[in-house]
Amino acid sequence: MAKLNVNPTRMELTRLKGRLKTAKRGHKLLKDKQDELMKKFIDYVKRNMELRLDVEKELTIAFKNFLIARAVMSSEVLEEAIMYPTQKINLEMSTRNIMSVNSPIFNLVKEENKEVSNIYPYGFAATSGELDGAIYSLKVVFDKLIELAQVEKTCQLMADEIEKTRRRVNALEYVMIPQLIETVKYITMKLDENERGSRVRLMKVKDMIEKRKAEA
Repeated sequence: MAKLNVNPTRMELTRLKGRLKTAKRGHKLLKDKQDELMKKFIDYVKRNMELRLDVEKELTIAFKNFLIARAVMSSEVLEEAIMYPTQKINLEMSTRNIMSVNSPIFNLVKEENKEVSNIYPYGFAATSGELDGAIYSLKVVFDKLIELAQVEKTCQLMADEIEKTRRRVNALEYVMIPQLIETVKYITMKLDENERGSRVRLMKVKDMIEKRKAEA
């Protein structure tokens, strides 16, 4: 591992030791964050699969009933029956923070038509029972569709955050920390070498002084 290009001084050694300590602490925190994100991500993925299976099942039933209703009813009657809905729905969005991930929260606000008390925007005389079943299936699945969108978006955002955290962890673990360790080791060896050289020079000077005193 290549070392950093720095001057081998005691001040630089102290500074690099501080950076190394900070890098190791940051690595531990990021590693813990990555592990916790993975746990939450797995939980969301499981919930996503459950919701997707339920939604696909309900949508299959709804589409099947619609096809049967379309077969037994004329297109004009079918379109007229579902032209004016009994409810208006607004989608409100907020966010919550999950391990630095701004997860979306979708909230449905329903405005019901007070003149109509049920979900069917038509009379039952000219329509088929399959259309009733399709409308009811869509009502049941609608809330799950919104939750599925919320969970899927959260999974996507968490996957992106996990990838960014993983890159940072790897950069610290395999690049920065080894470089700092190697540089600290190099500066320590250099300073020790300089200290030994200074000690040898002092000893030689001392011997020369004592020799001159003896000759005098």
